[in-house]
Amino acid sequence: MDKQPFDIDIALERIEEAVRPWPKAALFQLFEEGYTSTFEQLLACIISIRTYDEVTLPVSRKLFARARTPSSVAALSWEELDGLIGPSTFHERKAHQMLAIARQVTQSYGETLPGDRDVLLSFAGVGPKCANLVLGVACGTPVISVDIHVHRVTGRWGYVEASTPEKALVALEDKLPREHWIDINRLLVPFGKHICTGSKPKCSTCPVLAMCAQVGVTEHR
Repeated sequence: MDKQPFDIDIALERIEEAVRPWPKAALFQLFEEGYTSTFEQLLACIISIRTYDEVTLPVSRKLFARARTPSSVAALSWEELDGLIGPSTFHERKAHQMLAIARQVTQSYGETLPGDRDVLLSFAGVGPKCANLVLGVACGTPVISVDIHVHRVTGRWGYVEASTPEKALVALEDKLPREHWIDINRLLVPFGKHICTGSKPKCSTCPVLAMCAQVGVTEHR
């Protein structure tokens, strides 16, 4: 079929409606529940690394029920913190990282971690994807966070061509209108999980099929 020119404004508007029945991406959901500080969002992002949202959410809630501030997390023993985040992938290493971050924040900034990209990237275990996601969700800073879903979907559309999420970030910063920089992650995570899936995407129910180049799609539903 002939494809229409890709219009990102229309695409994201349609996807907003399409993903409404599905759970929100973990950090956005936690923000809605009141876990809005940069520090809380950073810990949740670390928990989420290589971990499904279905695990990230209850683990984060369990941790925050016990400790939510830099000083209260810093006061935990490694054993207790590791036990709290145990279902998360690589929890032993994450517990060491989170304790080190909590202590450093307490010493350098008190109870308020500033929403500064350089500060976030200075912490061991925090990369650009995590830093950008935290800044976007907690601080409303217009930055793009490219995870596996954002990378796959924007490439499948033919909107950008990039071999890695890191290269996709650069391409999207060049092309994507700034007003969509935060929403691209918020919308494409549930869209990529439930509609534009990694294998056999549900093209028959996709709201942007008429515009999508379906790059690399050999089988679909």
